[in-house]
Amino acid sequence: MTRITIEQLPHVPVALRQAEHVERKGLGHPDSICDAVMEAVSVALCAAYRAACGRVLHHNVDKGLLVAGQSSPRLGGGTVQRPMRFVFGDRATAVVGGRPIPVGEIVETAARKWLREHLRFVDPALHAVFQNEIQPGSAELVGIFSRDVLSANDTSAAVGYAPLTETERLVLQAERYLNSPDYKRRFPEVGEDVKVMAVRRGRQVSLTVAAAFVDRFVQTAQTYFERKREIRDDLERRLRSQLHDIDRLDVDLNTLDDPGRGLGGMYLTVLGTSAEGADGGEVGRGNRVNGLISLHRPMSLEAAAGKNPVSHVGKIYNVLAHEMAERVHKSCEGVAEATVWLASQIGRPLDDPWSVAVELIPAAGASAADVERSVRETIEAELRDLPKLIERLVLGQLPVC
Repeated sequence: MTRITIEQLPHVPVALRQAEHVERKGLGHPDSICDAVMEAVSVALCAAYRAACGRVLHHNVDKGLLVAGQSSPRLGGGTVQRPMRFVFGDRATAVVGGRPIPVGEIVETAARKWLREHLRFVDPALHAVFQNEIQPGSAELVGIFSRDVLSANDTSAAVGYAPLTETERLVLQAERYLNSPDYKRRFPEVGEDVKVMAVRRGRQVSLTVAAAFVDRFVQTAQTYFERKREIRDDLERRLRSQLHDIDRLDVDLNTLDDPGRGLGGMYLTVLGTSAEGADGGEVGRGNRVNGLISLHRPMSLEAAAGKNPVSHVGKIYNVLAHEMAERVHKSCEGVAEATVWLASQIGRPLDDPWSVAVELIPAAGASAADVERSVRETIEAELRDLPKLIERLVLGQLPVC
């Protein structure tokens, strides 16, 4: 039976502290593009392996790099001179039973598909080139997949927490709202490259949003600044309607803008992402598996996107830790905040972590001793259900960025 350590922390929940800083890199941010594309590649490889031999084989494709292209935004519509470049790295099984698996074709097809479906103005045939540097895996790690019980392929630690604070929820809501299909119909000039940073001081939250404008929808500088004001006001109204414990919310948009600097004073892009010419990206530099970069929370530096979903604890345990924390908070009465730490030992069965540590901040009038039994039962139930979580990861049903 897995040993579970439960500890009561003498801390104040993050939501009740005097300061909080939370960030989210949106759908079209270069780091987010890297994460999402490499995760799509992993899902496609899983499907190909299952079709070829009935099971997921060794692969880890979490070493993606996005090299920015070159563009010239202009009022009314600019041009792209050089495409962005995707470099796919790490390892993947390329031969099964003597039959080759077309890894390169699978990788590029998955990347093209994601770009077409998620970035409105990126044409993969024109705006992206692909460089496949994926190599076969090591014999020892490949051998893990032939065992009856899948084992951890790394010695690593992961962490998850719950519940989200109101500030964290606002950051998620802001980016998802700006990148929703309905919003793009109403404000088509808002590109997919959106980044949100929140600073909370007491019960006041300030959001700074960077949103790439698509130049073909902006005919004049006056149009840009008028639409910018409308978008800012609309977002602020939307978020203020969601407030519960926050007393005041202010939103700033594209604060580097300067009406006196012409094109240099507006955040204009041709394709709606800074990856077209200003900024590159890399797997693991963006959001954690819950979609946030919360600086007052513990976090793992593991890059989950693209990692193998049936053996790599850098993906599985990070997602599982958040699910465990959420379940503990919801099902164990008297828990104000929960943090779950998981550690693996290479070769150890996935459903038997090397270490499970649960840190609790009890609600008023409660203690860790009051909920210890229910917490243990909850953790053990989540470990028993691990195959279901893994299957959702294999099918791409659980976002990891």
